[in-house]
Amino acid sequence: MGSDAARSQFVAVFARPFVEAASTARKPGLRCPGLGGGLAPAAGWIKEWMMRNRKRRTSGIRGVLRLPVLAAPAVLAASLVVLPATRLAPGPAALTVQVPLGVNSASQMAVPGSAAFPTGTLFDGSPAVGALFTTTADGGLLSHFCSASVVDSPAEDLVITAAHCVAGTTASDIAFVPGYHNGQTPHGIWFVKRIIVDVAWTSSADPNDDFAFLVIDRSGAGATVQGVTGGESLAIDEPPSQLTRVIGYPDGENSPITCENRAFAFSATQLEFDCGGYTDGTSGGPWLVNISPSTGLGSLVGVIGGYQQGGDTPAISYAARFNASVAALYQVAIGAS
Repeated sequence: MGSDAARSQFVAVFARPFVEAASTARKPGLRCPGLGGGLAPAAGWIKEWMMRNRKRRTSGIRGVLRLPVLAAPAVLAASLVVLPATRLAPGPAALTVQVPLGVNSASQMAVPGSAAFPTGTLFDGSPAVGALFTTTADGGLLSHFCSASVVDSPAEDLVITAAHCVAGTTASDIAFVPGYHNGQTPHGIWFVKRIIVDVAWTSSADPNDDFAFLVIDRSGAGATVQGVTGGESLAIDEPPSQLTRVIGYPDGENSPITCENRAFAFSATQLEFDCGGYTDGTSGGPWLVNISPSTGLGSLVGVIGGYQQGGDTPAISYAARFNASVAALYQVAIGAS
């Protein structure tokens, strides 16, 4: 790693969030060793922390990959692109809840089990939507931890997910499996070569910037992921109150969940979608409108994430509304393809 000073700085930046998380987690018997011995003890503890805390519910975060990157900054620079700040609205302190049209108070909003509050159902998947997996050193699949979808782009190699899904990891740790269901990989396994996030997320975890693009490697035969699956269109500043389909991969299932309902504006910068069943692992799942009956592809207006990193309960999900910040990050991702 280099000098002791460089090692200490690296541990402070990349390991401290996991140490802090351990102080609030409700998992009995988990101990964090001191970091004074360098990276090796930290690495061992962090691996244990990831394996024993796959579920979001104890920490209130939907689909976080708890595996930090124990690699030199030069390695990180090769796989991570950070867009300079483009935030157009204030951060989380400025959130103002908006009650949907036709509802006079929060007490009149739909409750789980009512006709207006459906529950998602498992299905065999959509080609352009997939699960993100951790991988072994030789590229084998471990477990899926978040959701993602292919975005239409000139190089046909972009996938979008939530930024909190890929926090603290490198591209080489992740594989995207579109259409995954019942242990099947009908459209192949695709490896990530670059992660693109906004500095507004990396600097302060701003919920309004909780999105990330992944640049996907071509297959061994030279095919592109979009050439195989098709791609969803990126939609900017769409009106919120549209019939929306949300797809995600719950950690405890081998198939994705889907649901349709009307999304609405939770705030000026956040969307809300009410449907039961969206548990751990669904973060990064696409919010689709105007879906084509012939192709099954639609327009992306958000991904599960944002406020409460996607929601503290399975029945209510949030997404940062796609605006000029997403459009700017998309252009950076195209340039990094």
